[in-house]
Order: sequence, then C-alpha cells, then structure tokens
Amino acid sequence: MSDQRIYLAVDLGASGGRVLAGRFDGKRLKLEELHRFGNEPVNLAGTLVWDLPRLWSDVCDGLRQARAKFGKNVTSLGVDTWGVDYALLDANDQLLGNPIHYRDARTHGMLDKTLEKVSRQEIFAETGLQFMEISTLYQLAAMRHQRSPQLDMAQSLLLIPDLFHWFLTGNKFNEFTNATTTQFFNPAKRDWATGLLEKLDIPTSMLGEIAAPGTNLGHLRPALRDETGLSVAQVILPGTHDTASAVMAVPTASTASARPDWCYISSGTWSLMGVEVPEPVINDKCLELNFTNEGGVEDTVRLLRNITGLWIVQECRRVWNQRGEDYSWTELIEMAEQAPALQSFIHPDDPSFGAPTDMPAAIKLFCERTHQSVPESLGAIIRCALQSLALRYRLVLQWLEQLTESKIDTIHVVGGGTQNKLLCQMTADACDRQVIAGPIEATAIGNIMMQAVAAGDVASVAEARGVIRESFPVDVYDPASNADWNASWDRFRDISGMS
Repeated sequence: MSDQRIYLAVDLGASGGRVLAGRFDGKRLKLEELHRFGNEPVNLAGTLVWDLPRLWSDVCDGLRQARAKFGKNVTSLGVDTWGVDYALLDANDQLLGNPIHYRDARTHGMLDKTLEKVSRQEIFAETGLQFMEISTLYQLAAMRHQRSPQLDMAQSLLLIPDLFHWFLTGNKFNEFTNATTTQFFNPAKRDWATGLLEKLDIPTSMLGEIAAPGTNLGHLRPALRDETGLSVAQVILPGTHDTASAVMAVPTASTASARPDWCYISSGTWSLMGVEVPEPVINDKCLELNFTNEGGVEDTVRLLRNITGLWIVQECRRVWNQRGEDYSWTELIEMAEQAPALQSFIHPDDPSFGAPTDMPAAIKLFCERTHQSVPESLGAIIRCALQSLALRYRLVLQWLEQLTESKIDTIHVVGGGTQNKLLCQMTADACDRQVIAGPIEATAIGNIMMQAVAAGDVASVAEARGVIRESFPVDVYDPASNADWNASWDRFRDISGMS
C-alpha cells in the first residue's frame, strides 16, 4: 500500500452524526473529525419522522470537507446508522415520505396484534430476534393495520444505511447486519423470512438482495462526484448497523467462539450487551430471555440483549436544560458521585422510560410506585439511573453465561459511554468483572477498518483488531469489593421483575 490511506466513515446515530476520516499507515489508525451535526426527529402533524433532507445535506457537507482536506486521496467511504428504521421507494425510485422514527406511537400495541396472527414461538424460530415493538416488522404491521397506501406502492425497502448508500451510488442493496435487525430475516438461512411476512399480508417483492460487509458498491453518482470532488473514492459497505461496526472495533485478540470468555457493551443512547458467536443461538431459553441474534462482520452472529442505555440520563439533562439548569456532563457526574449509593433503583427497560415528556419525573414516579426511597436531587437521580444500568448489565451477563454455558471474564465497553468513568467502575463492581473501556469512537473505527479489510490493506477482522489495539488507548477498571452491590441485588431483581 502507499504511505497512507484515507478512509471516510459516515456515522449516523439516533441523536447526531459525524463524518470522520481515518488515516491508516499500515500499522496504526488515526481519526480526524471533519463534520459533526445533530439528528433530531421532527413531529409532522403528529407523526415523528427523521429529517432526511437535512441529514443528507450534512453528509454532503462532510464529503466536501473531506475533498478540501485530502483532495483526491480518499480511498473509500461507508455509512453506518442505527437499525430497524427504513424508507420506501416507488416504481420510479421516488421516496414515499420521510422515514418514520422508531419511537413514533404508531407501533404501540402492534406487537400484541401481530402475535394474534403468528405465535411468538414461530416468529422467534424464523428470526431468532428479540421482541421489541420498535422492530421493522411491527412498523410494517402498523402500516398494514392503518391501510397505508404507501405499503402497496412500495417497490423497494431500504433500511437507513441502505438508503444513504443508494443516495451515494444509485445501487440498491440490503446490507446483512442491518437486515438482521428487522425481525423478518432468517439468520440460519441467511435470507429474508418471506413466509412470515406473507402471513401478515406484508408484501415481500420490495425486499432486495442481501449484501455482505465489505461489498464494493462502486463510485459515487456522477453528479455527486462533481459536487464533492471525490471522483476516485469507492463506496464500501461496512457493518452498516452501528453496533456491528462497534463490535468489530472491540480490541480483543479472541475470535468468535461458541464458548466466549468476553462480552461487549456498545454503550450510548442504547446499551447493546452481548457476545460474538459463530452461529445463531435459537432455542427455548434464548426465547425466554428475549435475546437477539443479529449479524456481525465476517459472517459472525452477535448474540445480545438491547438495553435502554444512556438515553435515560440524556433525557434528564435535556429536561433540566429546558428549565434553565444547564449542567455539563462533568458536573452531573460529580453530583452523582456525591449522592448516597444504592438507595433506589429503576428498571431501565420499563416502558415508562421509553419516551416520557419528563424523564426525572418518570424516575421519581417509578421509585414511588415500587415503594422505594424517591431520589430528589439531580445527583441522586443520575446515580439512581447509572447504578440501575450497572445492575441490569449484571443480570444480562448472567443470562449470557447461561446461554453460552461459559464463564465470561472480561467486559469490553466501547462507544461514547466509555467516557462515563463512574458507570464503567459501577459496571466492574456490580458485575464483579474486569471492564476494559475503549475505544470511544468504536463505530467509526469499525466502519473504517472494514473498508481497510475490503481494500486488502488489512487481511482480516482479527488483524484489524490488532491495529485497533495498537492505535487507541483503553482504560481498565478492576472490581472493588462488591458486598454492597450483592446486598442490593435482590432488591433490584424484585423491582425489575427479572425480565
């Protein structure tokens, strides 16, 4: 390879996006942020939608900045985003509306309505996926329930990263890792579960060809090449589900195993906690524990549980900011450190924390309803949320060990949540495991290194993880005495219902 490769990662999250450049010299990777922007949904006449035109405009701004910075030296680029959401195109490849946000109310009750037609056991046997009302399956079921004409007009269904890759190249594919988040993909057959959709009267002709991470989609559209100046760059599919890219960036020397000794937490708005295994785990126990089998890079499977993550504290801060109490994250964590420990707990995945208008009030109400001490100060509220999340991790860790029949010694935390040192130490203490935190920008790093693998600059995912270990620092948290956490464990399990 030449002295340096430049790869671009377009990393779109549920609250913000970035365009980052990765400079790779063959041994180490360095990241440089080119453009950062917000990603707030918009309420249009009662429907919560993504602001797609503005997001696309921001992506193009980032590409233009890449051209100004690196000229024609950009090797390739790829897009990763959140899962489950999608856009529909008609026969003329025209968008049938802005993509609807997964937190929109249209899916309320749709899981139960769907189970009236197809049993939980059958859906899980076909998909191996965790049951969440936000999944694409229930979004489409909601469209059918509402007799949406868009569903019958649709000729193509593109998940959000598929949509952006189509914007970039004009090529339509459904990338593997994000397709597995829909709950109508069969991970054993590695293809769409069309029979399941047909039972729900959902058309299947709109589903596209499945493409693997590393697939080369070619150059940018001609007009976009002229606009951005990126005439040489190729567009490469990373693991387009952001968690798939984040897991690729876990700095471990181990490969996927049916008996893993490490797990990961991709920590951000959501916490995705799981293990990397070679084959899907689809059995009664997995169904009972509501785990999910999602696709990973290099044909692996991410056996994981979705956990409501830092969304809860993010929403607390947003509400306080609106009231004029504009505290930084550092200030809030310092307040939480000073608050009394292990006084009260919430169940992070309780529906009351899905989209409340006032998250601090929702936390207080939950504690009151479960006959606990009600946190009053800002620090006590944040501490309640964080220690509850750490204990939720402990529960999911136990379940992972049951499903894999193995002892997990190390928890790798990647993503933005690694910057929350209090939560990292709480996780080590509550779980009684060593926590290795980093890298922070795991999603973008995994995106970029998948491009490097596709280009042949790195031989494999294992070698890419070696590059990541050499390129980015980590913080290690050893568990302190967890006697107090053990004493709180039964209380937490009682309020969480062990679900």
